[in-house]
Amino acid sequence: MSYKIYLVDDEEKLNNVLTSYLKNEGWIVKSFFNGKTALEVIEDKPDLWILDIMLPDIDGFELIKKIKEYDIKTPVIFISARDAQIDRVIGLDMGSDDYIPKPFLPRELIIRVKKLLERNYGNKKINLFPYTIDKKKRAVYYNGKEIDFTAKEFDLLILLSENNFAFSREQILDEVWGDDYFGSDRVVDDTIRRIRKKIPKINIETIYGFGYRMIKNEEK
Repeated sequence: MSYKIYLVDDEEKLNNVLTSYLKNEGWIVKSFFNGKTALEVIEDKPDLWILDIMLPDIDGFELIKKIKEYDIKTPVIFISARDAQIDRVIGLDMGSDDYIPKPFLPRELIIRVKKLLERNYGNKKINLFPYTIDKKKRAVYYNGKEIDFTAKEFDLLILLSENNFAFSREQILDEVWGDDYFGSDRVVDDTIRRIRKKIPKINIETIYGFGYRMIKNEEK
């Protein structure tokens, strides 16, 4: 589905880079460099807003207030270079769905956007031939029979199955175990090994010295 995403950031270089990455995912993207022009198109009702908090005129907090007044269900991601803890709390209180502190990698934004769009609009079932994943039930099936997965195994499987690029071990740790995890990255290798054993018909490729990616099978 071609989701419509509106991006508001006054940093021209960053705005252009993020717009390019978002469009490469097949999404319809409109970018704005100030709050005033963004305010004028709230009634377009895009599928997602990405808002910088620090803008030269109307800030992101004022924008999200207007966005939520028009449609409280519209998802919003905040990005900001200001005090992360304060902005995160204020943003959540005002109805934001996610917060990314600057600086960040464009790929991180893409991952967050995919998760948010999937959560709000996406299909709850993934066809990972010859397996089926039911995200709502957090279950994996083969020939109608459920395969037992732990929570982390399931989360890692979803991460790899929903993205077409490679993840480093560090990125997987952040996405699946959280940025407050302080153990060894060997936990990623161990989890991948268990997933491969449980669903051997899926090709999870090892990129030596880096991490993993999933090679999708074509249904015959």
